[in-house]
Amino acid sequence: MKTNKILTIAVVLLLVVNVVMLVCMMRGRGHHEMKKQGGSPFDRMVKELNMTEQQQTEFKKLKDEHFTAIKPVFDSVRTLKKSLFSLIKEENLNDSLVSNYSALISEQRAIIDKLTINHFRKVRALFSGDQQKKFEDFIQKMVQRQRPGGREKDSTERGH
Repeated sequence: MKTNKILTIAVVLLLVVNVVMLVCMMRGRGHHEMKKQGGSPFDRMVKELNMTEQQQTEFKKLKDEHFTAIKPVFDSVRTLKKSLFSLIKEENLNDSLVSNYSALISEQRAIIDKLTINHFRKVRALFSGDQQKKFEDFIQKMVQRQRPGGREKDSTERGH
């Protein structure tokens, strides 16, 4: 059970990082910060995995398909959260209403997790043996380096 929770948290963090990265790239923000870190995560992945042109093309196609599939689910989560947090103005808040919204949000998050896991499995299938291991390591590094808010962990911080 604890492993599933950790895996879910890791997948959600990866998804958040990907969405933030996509938004930053689309708006042209964070470009200089990415250069300081050795390029975008995609550039680092290309380099670390020694991806071929065909792999890069297939990866971009899978990424676009993934974001097309996942966007409506994110929109649903956003709408549900907006409705949930609009309840703060209620004088007499019904706890079951909060629980219902929370359950609906959890269901949508589970869909996001499943779509993301399947996406990463498809991406992993693009690679050969050694590349697959490097991809797995790359994903783990991305999860470990990021924390909520997209900030990198400081080596002096203590955490669980």
